[in-house]
Amino acid sequence: MSIEKLDFGEPFFTVKYLSGEDEYRVEESSILVNLSEQPIRIQKQKLDFFQSVVVTNIAIRAVEKGVIVERFANYNDEEALFEEVKKTWPLAYDIRKEERLKGVSHYLSPKAKLGNIRLSMYHSGSVPLNVGLHRDHVHCGEVLVKEVHTQIVGLGKMQQCLEKNIDTLYLEEPMAPGSTHKPMFDENGNYPWHQYETITPAIFMAIEVLPPEAEEAG
Repeated sequence: MSIEKLDFGEPFFTVKYLSGEDEYRVEESSILVNLSEQPIRIQKQKLDFFQSVVVTNIAIRAVEKGVIVERFANYNDEEALFEEVKKTWPLAYDIRKEERLKGVSHYLSPKAKLGNIRLSMYHSGSVPLNVGLHRDHVHCGEVLVKEVHTQIVGLGKMQQCLEKNIDTLYLEEPMAPGSTHKPMFDENGNYPWHQYETITPAIFMAIEVLPPEAEEAG
């Protein structure tokens, strides 16, 4: 059993990684994400792998692996928050050097590594964001990664397309604080053409699960 405080969201959000916790009491409004195949129990309901909810004033149970994000709802002035984030986090392009990110108002937090799990946050500062349709996650090298995104602040949407052309859009999932889109990868780790798009300026958390043998990658 352990509760580990992670610093990648600081100073803006308090993030905790829970593992092997039979019971954990949540007081303030917090985002809970399940990172295990074992369901997390919330009263008589269950939270499955890669699902998330906002919880408050409740004991959650049977947490094999989970992430709690606190203080996400503490900002009445989101514009002021975003300005401070831009002063703290570098542009994603400066870190990842992907051509599709060049000139895009997309900022990247530090990355937390928990075994084969990677966690980071992004601030998407423009509407539209135009981050670019993609299928591969080149920042993870050749490793097949299972990735989802959890909305933290603001509103966004995850878009899937038949081709590398937004006119071939066939599926869109709106995302509000506390929501995680459905996994897009198939059993072989393949993705459709997809992108995160803003509805408002926003912050989301990227969650990457690598194969256990690839713990040193990324």
